[in-house]
Amino acid sequence: MINVIWKFVVKEEAVALFERAYGAGGDWAQLFSRHPGFAGTSLLRDTARPRTYLTIDTWESLAHRDAMLAAAKAEYAALDAQFEGWTESETEAGVFEVLRFR
Repeated sequence: MINVIWKFVVKEEAVALFERAYGAGGDWAQLFSRHPGFAGTSLLRDTARPRTYLTIDTWESLAHRDAMLAAAKAEYAALDAQFEGWTESETEAGVFEVLRFR
């Protein structure tokens, strides 16, 4: 299992739109859910800085995510361009492997 984590600082006027598009049932999750291996999206808002968000997209494996990126390249780019003006900054924090200890 992997988690892809992004950090966003959202423009004040775009907060409601951002929350709808980037949340669990939003445009990104809908795109991802059409591809095998997608396990869900979480949207987190910073309590101290309410325009700062993290998204966590969970995939069964990096291979599943990479396959989606290849198969949905045009649609992914279109969504990215559509929502680009909503944020002051956008940073991929990384792709994190879920560790399981016994």
